Amino acid sequence: MGKESLGSALILGLPKMLLHVFCILLAMLVQVTSQVASRPNYVLFLADDLGIGDVGCYGNDTLRTPAIDHLAAEGVLLTQHIAAASVCTPSRAAFLTGRYPIRYGMTSTTRLRLFLFAASSGGLPLGEITFAKLLKNHGYATGMIGKWHLGMNCEKANDHCYHPLNHGFDYFYGIPLNNLRDCHIGKGSVFTAGSKQNINNAAPYALGLFFTLLATWLCGVLPIHSRKLLLPTLTLCALLGLLMLFFSQFRNWNCILMENNEIIQQPINFENLTQRIVYQAIRFIERNNDGPFLLYVPFAHVHTAHFAANAFRGSSKHGVYGDSVHELDWAVGEIVNALDRLHLSQNTLVYFSSDQGGHLEEMSPTGAVFGGNNGIYKGGKGMGGFEGGIRVPAILRWPEMLPASRKVDSATSNMDIFSTILTLAGIPLPQDRIIDGKDIFPLLQGETNESQHEFLFHYCSSYLNAVRWSPPNSKSLWKVIYFSPIFQPAGSNACHDTHLCHCFGDFVEQHEPPLVFDLIQDPEECHPLESKDFLTQQRVLDAVSKAVEKHQQSLFPVPSQLSVNNILWKPWLQMCCGALPYCTCDQDKTPPWEGRVL
Repeated sequence: MGKESLGSALILGLPKMLLHVFCILLAMLVQVTSQVASRPNYVLFLADDLGIGDVGCYGNDTLRTPAIDHLAAEGVLLTQHIAAASVCTPSRAAFLTGRYPIRYGMTSTTRLRLFLFAASSGGLPLGEITFAKLLKNHGYATGMIGKWHLGMNCEKANDHCYHPLNHGFDYFYGIPLNNLRDCHIGKGSVFTAGSKQNINNAAPYALGLFFTLLATWLCGVLPIHSRKLLLPTLTLCALLGLLMLFFSQFRNWNCILMENNEIIQQPINFENLTQRIVYQAIRFIERNNDGPFLLYVPFAHVHTAHFAANAFRGSSKHGVYGDSVHELDWAVGEIVNALDRLHLSQNTLVYFSSDQGGHLEEMSPTGAVFGGNNGIYKGGKGMGGFEGGIRVPAILRWPEMLPASRKVDSATSNMDIFSTILTLAGIPLPQDRIIDGKDIFPLLQGETNESQHEFLFHYCSSYLNAVRWSPPNSKSLWKVIYFSPIFQPAGSNACHDTHLCHCFGDFVEQHEPPLVFDLIQDPEECHPLESKDFLTQQRVLDAVSKAVEKHQQSLFPVPSQLSVNNILWKPWLQMCCGALPYCTCDQDKTPPWEGRVL
């Protein structure tokens, strides 16, 4: 063929070649678009200190939770959903990472088991991988609106090393620390509540020593020159002055509202805070309705101090606690309604749960009970071994993929959400670390009824408190408890003198041999197996002992993020939107709520 003929052939064939290439590119684009469109959106609700007995679909008939109940009617209700920890900070860390908090130092060996100050130096280690980070790396828009409580700064007041934006979230609107009594004028203090026993024990000795020294000095028995008293007196006065300044400014320094990296309200105004959270959540969904997106909404409700907007005050039979539950339910309903309005529900997995059980020791300054209802289960928040502290409400809804009104009785963990949502999004799990959470989607769909966890390890801070065993191919469910809190007063179901049960020393009773409970027959944990069940007891203890040994071999020493040094307030880490010590501002531009309230 001549050059002219060859050139003519190429020219004539060029349109066909271009058409062929175009078709290939179009097919690839359609495939990629299809994959993006098929990836689900996620809306994850997390209540704070909500007991399993506070929700209508779990048996409560005195509080109204129609929105949460409606989720259960349209989705899957989990009756044995277990939080990986019984207090806020480690439980939330486990939820985000799919790993036991003991693996990366989010536990403590002291009474301080969570962050109390905005200027603490500990936090969720940057080496940990959250589901938000992995989803963001694979094209998801990621937003967090609500309570963080996983640290903020490392070395200076604005490095924000532990900030949600450094853990995979594109957008953050919320509370970096916590909703404490001290954040509300006239609602008391978490410090006096937690130190009541120490104050009561120390006060008589301190007063006795003071009056003894005073009397001996006045009588001339113990001559003390005024000059020698000057330096200690000045030192003591300076320390007392700093302490008074700290507590007088606690609300300003620690009760903060942020948007991304900026402080927008200090101290936070809780008036209509839930409505502002709802507004920001709906705006995030509207901005990203072409998907895929992750929206994580960890509410401030129903942690004390309780609050509710005017429309909800007095709406319940249970005082302001019940009012805040009603407002929480309304907020869930409004955000879910936005998914329906924007035609996103068919491709959105919604999850609702609580970070741990209800706080039984919470009482108002007047003595009214402010804690949650943990149903038939023993204990509550802070108790890592008893069901009341770790068995939480949990509901998942996805109309296209999950059956309606399904109930799952098998053991699941809040760590499972990590593995489940990543698997659904087609994202491989990290291979460089142990992931404790399991993909529970087959269980949710009804493809299996067996728990993905043969063993679950229940920690009280850094101490292994109990182990749950679900033997394969069996309907049995056993629990081994190594120690129990000593309730105060005796015979109660809580630790009222210390405001929260502690995990070691004279605060607990060690069990040797460990207690063994049959949770199928005795979910209230009232009747441990007795000596007449020796063979069964020994079989359970042997199986659990081997599992504990294997589990402990997978743990390695890591720095504690909740050490006393990390938790203590550090002035150089204090976030402030004004000039220290008077940190005040109000730049929250969230408009007034104009939607339906009741």
